[in-house]
Amino acid sequence: MSKQDWIEKLSLVEHIEGGYFCEIYRAAEEIETLREGSARSMMTSIYYLLTDDRPIDHLHQNKSDIMHYFHAGFPITYILVDLMGQLHKIKLGLDLTKGEVPQLLVPKGYWKAAVLESGEYGLLGESVAPGFDFRDMTIAKAEEIQAQFPNLWHELAAYVRT
Repeated sequence: MSKQDWIEKLSLVEHIEGGYFCEIYRAAEEIETLREGSARSMMTSIYYLLTDDRPIDHLHQNKSDIMHYFHAGFPITYILVDLMGQLHKIKLGLDLTKGEVPQLLVPKGYWKAAVLESGEYGLLGESVAPGFDFRDMTIAKAEEIQAQFPNLWHELAAYVRT
């Protein structure tokens, strides 16, 4: 299948972070949190697609843990900055002999970006608990990331939306 086939068959739309997505599940049951608006769904799940014309999931941070599952296409490289300010690069894909992983947990509070480095597309799924809410996401701003991580700026600059 082509990227356009995936977009059409899964009813994907452009995502603010980059790429395309479609929410496929939102738990009806909610959990109380200390976050703005308080209650969140217990869990949400989406399809997420990076393509050769929208290859970057721009740097952002979430207040919930997110599990990423590789489904199809070409591997996707995750750029993570953990709570201690350490940079990690992990490739989500199915070729274990090349060090790829088929699923990846990104803990809450980590800065993350992802990039499709080659190929037409990479399709993955994401499960978020407590469920995703746009109020729980922070999109990176260049001046803030540069000030917070001056030694990593050369690695992160390409993934910050301008």
